[in-house]
Amino acid sequence: MKITNILITGKIYKELEEIMEREGYEELRGKQLRFRAEGEVTEDDLEWSEAFVSFRPTPNFYFGKNLKWVHSLGAGVDRYMSLGIWKQGIPLTRTVCSFGERISEYSLSYVLRDLQFHETFAQHQAVKQWNEFTPIPLKEIRLIVFGTGEIGHEVARAFSSFGVKVYGVSLSGKQKSHFEKVIGRENLSRDFLQGADYIINTLPLTSYTDKLFGEEFFNELKNAVFINCGRGASVDHSALRKALDNGNLKSAVLDVFEVEPLPTTDPLWDNPKVTITPHISAVTTPEEAVACFVDTLSNIEGNRELENEVDLTKEF
Repeated sequence: MKITNILITGKIYKELEEIMEREGYEELRGKQLRFRAEGEVTEDDLEWSEAFVSFRPTPNFYFGKNLKWVHSLGAGVDRYMSLGIWKQGIPLTRTVCSFGERISEYSLSYVLRDLQFHETFAQHQAVKQWNEFTPIPLKEIRLIVFGTGEIGHEVARAFSSFGVKVYGVSLSGKQKSHFEKVIGRENLSRDFLQGADYIINTLPLTSYTDKLFGEEFFNELKNAVFINCGRGASVDHSALRKALDNGNLKSAVLDVFEVEPLPTTDPLWDNPKVTITPHISAVTTPEEAVACFVDTLSNIEGNRELENEVDLTKEF
């Protein structure tokens, strides 16, 4: 497949333009590149483009007559999937870079904060109290990771390297390295979930994962810590707050939300058992975005296998 006209938009389009001009990628020679802010993309741009590159579709996005390829600058593609019917023959690819490492480090930092009693010792220091608490070793906890794809697999690798017993939940239930066991979504049980000390969500948003973590799910837990690095819409916040109140959840670390920024009126802000971060667990750097885009472009034009192509028929 030959790609010439490339439309690049989104919040970091200027940074991408600077990097591409500075680095002078051989793969981009002879290409016609248009860099646009999302609000500046016109119908002419969409008709002209053979490749559309952005974190999400623009409000006026449609499949122009020349479009051959769509590339997401992020790992998530739910905004594209929500378009409905996808035009046959147009591959959708996503950015694959250090997301797994970043989410692993993000999650590990909050697990260690809990196991090492950081907040407790800070509170005692404030009132000059010397109270001893023995930190809990990582190898003594049980972790469940929802999603065993590239990101979830890296999370399992990182935690298992410390001796953590990591279990996975996926659509297929296919066994993978670094997991003690992977089960299919239909095999979730009370015993399996109640044994979890920590739960990390790395799932994309699909029709199945929308509000997957709701009252029915949280009722199966017993004083667990829930970390959401997947998608905000996969969590029913009303059910989550109830689970925090009744002890099903010990605490929650939330990096993603259905509405971002999270409205200042949302009660989660004031909940002492909730930690809120502004969608920073897996940030796409401009350098990584360009590298993945150029590599994918090369593979498309070379008719090579696209490891980062989205399976448009697959759901969790």
